[in-house]
Amino acid sequence: MTASHDPGARVLLPVRGMTCAACVGRIERVLAKTTGVIDVRVNLVTQSATIDFDDQRTDPEALSEAIRDAGYEVPPSPSPGVEPDDAATRLAATDAADEREAHGYRRDLAIAAALTIPLLIVAMGHGVIPGTAGDAGRYFQLALATPVVFGPGRRFFGLAAAALRHRTTDMNVLIALGAFTSWSWSAVVTFAPTVLPHGHHGHVPVYFEAAAAIISFLLLGKLLEHRARRRLTDAVRGLVALLPPTATRLRAGVELEVPLASLLPGDRVRVRPGQRIATDGIVREGEAAIDESTLTGESIPVDRAPGDAVQGGTLVSGGTLVIEVTRRGADSALARIVDAVAEAQGTRAPIARLADRVSAVFVPAVLFLAALTFLAWMLVPHGSDGVAVAVRHFVAVLVIACPCALGLATPAAVAVGTSRAATLGFLVKGGDALERASTIDRVLFDKTGTLTEGRLHLVTVVVREGRSEADLLALVAAAESGSEHPLARALVAGAISRGATIDAATEFAAMPGGGVCARVGATWVQVGTARWLADDGVDSSALEAAAVAAAARGETASFVAIDGVVAGLVALADTARPEAAATVAALRRMGVGVAMVTGDRRATALAVAAAVGVTEVFAETRPEEKAVVVTTAKGQGARVAMVGDGVNDAPALAIADLGIAMMGGADVAASASDVTILRGGVAAVPMALGLARATLHTIRQNLFWAFVYNLVGIPLAAGVFEPLTGWALSPVFASAAMSLSSVSVLLNSLRLRRWSP
Repeated sequence: MTASHDPGARVLLPVRGMTCAACVGRIERVLAKTTGVIDVRVNLVTQSATIDFDDQRTDPEALSEAIRDAGYEVPPSPSPGVEPDDAATRLAATDAADEREAHGYRRDLAIAAALTIPLLIVAMGHGVIPGTAGDAGRYFQLALATPVVFGPGRRFFGLAAAALRHRTTDMNVLIALGAFTSWSWSAVVTFAPTVLPHGHHGHVPVYFEAAAAIISFLLLGKLLEHRARRRLTDAVRGLVALLPPTATRLRAGVELEVPLASLLPGDRVRVRPGQRIATDGIVREGEAAIDESTLTGESIPVDRAPGDAVQGGTLVSGGTLVIEVTRRGADSALARIVDAVAEAQGTRAPIARLADRVSAVFVPAVLFLAALTFLAWMLVPHGSDGVAVAVRHFVAVLVIACPCALGLATPAAVAVGTSRAATLGFLVKGGDALERASTIDRVLFDKTGTLTEGRLHLVTVVVREGRSEADLLALVAAAESGSEHPLARALVAGAISRGATIDAATEFAAMPGGGVCARVGATWVQVGTARWLADDGVDSSALEAAAVAAAARGETASFVAIDGVVAGLVALADTARPEAAATVAALRRMGVGVAMVTGDRRATALAVAAAVGVTEVFAETRPEEKAVVVTTAKGQGARVAMVGDGVNDAPALAIADLGIAMMGGADVAASASDVTILRGGVAAVPMALGLARATLHTIRQNLFWAFVYNLVGIPLAAGVFEPLTGWALSPVFASAAMSLSSVSVLLNSLRLRRWSP
């Protein structure tokens, strides 16, 4: 996916053939040495490489070739020489490559299982089955094992050879060495039984079943891992499904069904009831109700008419529209969300550093331990079975060691965590942001548009005796209808919502900072401040107490005079979001401190704070002063999150440990943030922190069990406990345990899909 060409570009390449953290390290080293590469992030879970590069010095095809030279597959682009720039095309290409890979695993596993199962029965029968004892039994086992090792097992030998050519080692080296050692030992015993000393039972043991079982269990594990890994990207797949693959384009009065990727800004498309809008645009013809719940979370459809903006992925539930395209499908709001989720899934969390360091030396260390195990058992008096026992433990150590579980522990949890975040209505910029979010103990909220709705509403109407509220509001709305001031528009909208009928006004005049006046029929109406009215001889003292009470509630009050006599008062307020108070309470239950930082007047800020339960308020702060508040809190040892939506919040969002931006606010605020709330308002803040904590807990579980598995499994396979307890692990069970370890890490991570606040 090409994101930018200034100063470089970014491409997301699917990579096939990675099996462990050593593969990740190898690809990163190869790409880092490639001319023009600026930064590389390879992800084992998503099987992808995100590469920032100088597009003047290299191109995606050269990067793909470098990966292929390292021994891995890069599925070709649907259009040769062109990198797909829309999420649907990229996902389709990735799914096709995944299906080819899964088909290969299923085919090889079917062959391997068909031969391995009877082989295990024969081997574990120890000659009880007629015709399976002695030389005949060995040749029969050889005939079953050889096609498995050199048929389905060839993939592991090929990848191991590629690793060795690049002077490195990975899991495939361990598997190939273990399987080949078991098979070659057994083949020598079968063809030259007198070369080695006979054991207690008059023959040297053979391990054909171990060689075949290693390959079979590894293939089964890879297939299960592949299926589990596919579920990690379900969130991206679900978002992409909201974008229709085609659209009905209108040109010269002719309708033509065209691929979504072919739409250009300026094209016009027709969308009928029950269809999804293909990409962002402006309504040019028709009126319709549109279900925007996929983006806003609001379940009630909204009406859209000519001139209104619409977004791709939303559903037309009534009416037909002709829409002028303003953004290509790859640039639409929904497509950018898909890209953000996909990119976040491919990032690492800092907690993975320990696993990365261990993985870098893991395979060489295992090879050393396997060799040491072989020598130790050769030196231990074990009769004529000594060499066979040494070989068995050598192979068991090779195949039980699992760098896969270590490599998957962090990226698997990050992938599921960021995916779950998207389904809950917020975007997290990857593993680093998740880890920082898990440590937050103090949240600073902006007020306007964050804790409040960001829109003025008519909340208070006071009417003196002799008039009704409806009459007063009708006169106020008529007088204010000539003004474009936000207060005037809010008063008119509030009056209409309460059933007022607006008559035409004449002689309209407006005084900045004072108010407006107009003649409505035969009535002279004035709406404004007490000082402005006083200058015109109107005494408003009778309603001064009501005005003071309104100000204490954070409301902006205006007096209404009719024919020179004060007749009432109307007050506007930016009301608190319905979920704000519950959000503050939820954060406190999590042990997180809460404060408000706003540029608004202190009286208004205190009123809103009291309504939502915030006790600490920083009011009348300029944008740079908001950043100082964040810096001061960090200096006191707090881990600070800043929540805002405007340009004035960007400095504080950028300097906070975690920046959280509200969708629909300024683009600069979203770009400076680590978390972007798509829907649900501030209620998503405790959800984001809670999910981050759950994700880090899962990562720690994964790492703990991955380390414990190897710390216990390798000594058990080496036979450390055998002299004292008799505990030992055959290569067959070692290979099964190794395969299941990776699957268990993925399944543990997938539990996050069911996480709820």
